[in-house]
Amino acid sequence: MASESGGLTEYIQHHLTHLRPQASPEGFWAVHIDSISVSLALGVIFCLLFWLKARKATAGVPGKGQAFVELVLEFVDGQVKDVFHGDRRFLGPLALTVFVWVFLMNAMDLLPVDLLPWITQKFGVGHFRAVPTADINMTFAMSLTIFVLIIFYSFKAKGAGGYMHELFTAPFGAHPLLWIPNFLLNVVELLSKPVSLAMRLFGNMYAGELVFMLIAGLFSAGAGLAGWALYGAGIIGYTVWGLFHILIIGIQAFIFMVLTIVYISMAHDHH
Repeated sequence: MASESGGLTEYIQHHLTHLRPQASPEGFWAVHIDSISVSLALGVIFCLLFWLKARKATAGVPGKGQAFVELVLEFVDGQVKDVFHGDRRFLGPLALTVFVWVFLMNAMDLLPVDLLPWITQKFGVGHFRAVPTADINMTFAMSLTIFVLIIFYSFKAKGAGGYMHELFTAPFGAHPLLWIPNFLLNVVELLSKPVSLAMRLFGNMYAGELVFMLIAGLFSAGAGLAGWALYGAGIIGYTVWGLFHILIIGIQAFIFMVLTIVYISMAHDHH
């Protein structure tokens, strides 16, 4: 709690510190063990859950688990159909993976702020952040993966010559004087896609995590009658923000999925 670590500021700074190897560099190339381990664990849970439900699927009346999985599949497939009209054998599973995985990572924000750090501290781990999508390194890693797929499908759909021709001739035309403006505009548009994906998800989840930490600080911010009042305010705030944050968690997963579909669909379009 806040009082145990010398004030609210130090409490928040402690909880915003990632677990990483001593040899790990700072900044963008830092290896955050907590974000990687939580995201991998959630990915395995997602794959295992859906595999078990698919393995036990029946043509008759489905159980609650099968019905839920089918509902998610139909929802995601409907979004892909609305945007992309080509072969969905790859894009459909990709969109499903993005939506469920990002949703699960976002949902880690609903756990009590001190729960996972308290558990890991029992094993001698001093810092542990539970929300991978509140880590800008993780959101950029996902968005750069989507960026590579955009480039890949641009070349696959149009060929190397066709794609390079598009970079230099769209949108202003094929006149030689317009090649450089066309190319610069297309590069800016291309680079903005992974940046928008990463920063939107990170910004919303980081802000949500920070609000939870501020509310958690109320639980031990005082003594006596004032302390009890702050404790009650913390409980109410945690409940209200948690209910509102459920909406943010779902919306951000949905937006990341839809933008992934849109960007890859745009890669197939010819200008």
